[in-house]
Amino acid sequence: MFAIIKTGGKQYRVQEGDVLDVEKLPAEANQKFHFSQVLLIEDEKDTLIGTPFVEKALVRAEVLEIFKDEKILVFKKKRRKQYRRTRGHRQQLTRVKIERIIPDAAALSPEEMAAVKTKPAEVAEPGKEKAAAAPPPPKKVEVPAKKKAARPAKPGAAAARPKPEKRKPAAKTEKSKTAGGSKGKKSG
Repeated sequence: MFAIIKTGGKQYRVQEGDVLDVEKLPAEANQKFHFSQVLLIEDEKDTLIGTPFVEKALVRAEVLEIFKDEKILVFKKKRRKQYRRTRGHRQQLTRVKIERIIPDAAALSPEEMAAVKTKPAEVAEPGKEKAAAAPPPPKKVEVPAKKKAARPAKPGAAAARPKPEKRKPAAKTEKSKTAGGSKGKKSG
């Protein structure tokens, strides 16, 4: 029996007993975690294909450790511009061990069902609790715009300067056309 689960934007093919490294999960070490995004479950008899997820299907895993991956160097350069930047990045990962693939969560015992309902809700949605506890954004206060004071006009400034007249281009004559055209040519 195997399943295909989705977590951290990636898909993984898992079987019971597999140990795999996934993007960091919101869970502590030695804690159970339930993957609810199950895309496919296949056993010897049936194949359940989700649209996009299989309803009521779960994959239970135990979190072994939370660690950082190896460092990846990111180097940027623009030639002839004296621009070079080196950055390092270490992705946080979670190592999990797959314990059980559950095709139908409704068939679980009441104790297991209570564990499934409480832990993923606490673990999977910490952002909603933080958003509710955050203070409301400050209200915008409108400030009246200042009116600019008009500058006093200088007496006689507009009358002293006459407006310049637009000049019309000079008309070309026959002499100027022929004189310019024959320049540089040899007659002979």
